[in-house]
Amino acid sequence: MNKEIEINAFTFINKQGFKTIPRAITVDDHRYSFIDLGLRYLIQKGEHLTRLFDMTDGQSVYRLKNEDDHWTLVSIKNAS
Repeated sequence: MNKEIEINAFTFINKQGFKTIPRAITVDDHRYSFIDLGLRYLIQKGEHLTRLFDMTDGQSVYRLKNEDDHWTLVSIKNAS
């Protein structure tokens, strides 16, 4: 899929350092809101960091990627 997306809202948490987590995104003029904090992964290769998020709206699971402040929708899967 690999579509650039817009993050409409964030949740801010302060556990083991200040972190932001997407709460709502826009993809092709459709807005999706997430119902929990999802699963988060941090991948480091040398000095390059990539953050992956598996987020759900209750119906589908959205894998989001954040690199260098650019957000990408990697995939959408049914939650069941």
